[in-house]
Amino acid sequence: MTAPDPQQAPPSRRDQAEAVYERLFGPRDRNAPEDDPELMEILRGFIFGDVFGTGVLDDRTRELITVTVLACLQTLPQLGAHAAAALRVGVTPVELREAMYQLAPFIGFPRTLNAVGTVNSVFRAQGIPLPLPEEGTVDDGDRYQRGLAQQEPLYGTEIKDDLADLPDPFNEALPRFLTEFCFGDFYTRGGLTLAQRELLVLCALATLGDTSAQLGPHGRACMELGYSKTQIIAALVQCFPYVGFPRAVAAIRAVRHL
Repeated sequence: MTAPDPQQAPPSRRDQAEAVYERLFGPRDRNAPEDDPELMEILRGFIFGDVFGTGVLDDRTRELITVTVLACLQTLPQLGAHAAAALRVGVTPVELREAMYQLAPFIGFPRTLNAVGTVNSVFRAQGIPLPLPEEGTVDDGDRYQRGLAQQEPLYGTEIKDDLADLPDPFNEALPRFLTEFCFGDFYTRGGLTLAQRELLVLCALATLGDTSAQLGPHGRACMELGYSKTQIIAALVQCFPYVGFPRAVAAIRAVRHL
């Protein structure tokens, strides 16, 4: 292998952006007509030149974050494009599906079903047979205890304590729903590690906005599961082009002092 020439100029921002774009989507037809070429040039330069060149995340992690954000936003055409890009850079179909399933407790079932339907269309277009292998590990008899085993080491009893003053039966039902549904039904599934799930949930909360009370605890959970503060902030920076500056910076402020 020939050593790089130290006298050779580093690639330009535009060349870096084109190289990242090609990794994700394949070669771009630079002669194809565009209705808004200036905006698209700014977009490519910022997303694929600046953001992808900042921080410590690999392409697989960046694309898992991106599809999570796009699913939360319900920008389904872009979700389809990035689902294909995620597969192209090595995200497995099961990982991609699990990233979508994981969103149900946070964005609700209707939007989750929209996202899953979009990703399934990408799978079909690429000849990936459906349904994918099952990854569930709980049943009605153990989903509470299995969920609690995921929840308590990271969050203790803070949700249960916070809701204790609700009238019956909600003071018991709501914390139980959280434990059984969010942590039991989803956090116990295979396909993604617990650390990956937490990082994607953090990015989902940043996308949804008005969740500053939850960002701190989820940021701490990410650190407890092995992510550095640099990696966590890099993940939130990856959200920036899709959620906008106010939400991205608000999320970063919520975790910067962890």
